[in-house]
Amino acid sequence: MSREHESRHSLPRPARSRAGFAVVGVVGELFLTVGVFLVAFLVWQMWWTDVQGNAAQATIVKNLGWGSIPAVTADPSAAASSPGPDPRQFTAPPVLAEPAHATTFATLLVPRWGTDYQRPVSEGVDAAVVLDRLGIGHYPGTAMPGALGNFAVAGHRTTYGKPFNRIAEIQVGDALVVRTQATWYVYHVTSTEIVKPQDVAVIAPVPDQVGAAPTDRMITLTSCNPMYSAAQRYVVHGKLAYWEPTSGPAPAELKGPA
Repeated sequence: MSREHESRHSLPRPARSRAGFAVVGVVGELFLTVGVFLVAFLVWQMWWTDVQGNAAQATIVKNLGWGSIPAVTADPSAAASSPGPDPRQFTAPPVLAEPAHATTFATLLVPRWGTDYQRPVSEGVDAAVVLDRLGIGHYPGTAMPGALGNFAVAGHRTTYGKPFNRIAEIQVGDALVVRTQATWYVYHVTSTEIVKPQDVAVIAPVPDQVGAAPTDRMITLTSCNPMYSAAQRYVVHGKLAYWEPTSGPAPAELKGPA
């Protein structure tokens, strides 16, 4: 074979190689671009939404104009004595009417979660309007704070301010304090459980007993489980211990040992 013949037949090979390298380069750039966007999305989803959520929820609480949070006891189940007459009320408490969707009507304080924890509670549990923007959501149709039945709420465990991030740390006997403009409602935790997402019986008027008539004033907290997954729901149940008007001193569970 002549050199000229060999040269004619070998010319296309470098062209194919250059085309192959170009394709590999384009694919590599696409993967790099997708990787950058993925990292940026994860930073936004896991960090920046928390920054925004915490700030937004703190502003909502402040704008309610109900005053600052009392000092919270280091022992979340402690009920310290207060000087003077016992302010606790064990009669049927005042109960708000269920408000319009996305209306903030209460706050939740959990002594186990620290002295700076107070998050707004708003009507509805849809993610886009309530859980992602306003914090804790109230399941429509369930009891309002202090009412006979089950005051059931939901909150994110991760992202968007993650108001229920530490839900798995709650223990039986812990205080869960709901605050409205006029009333403190002090619940004590009675149980916790992990269920499937479709197990809506946990928010029934009598938790886990669909169709049963309620005789207690309950509270239920729900959030996703395990962390960073929606495969299950982590659930905390509590029962109303007493109530107090907000015109008097804060509940003993929030003031620490006397």
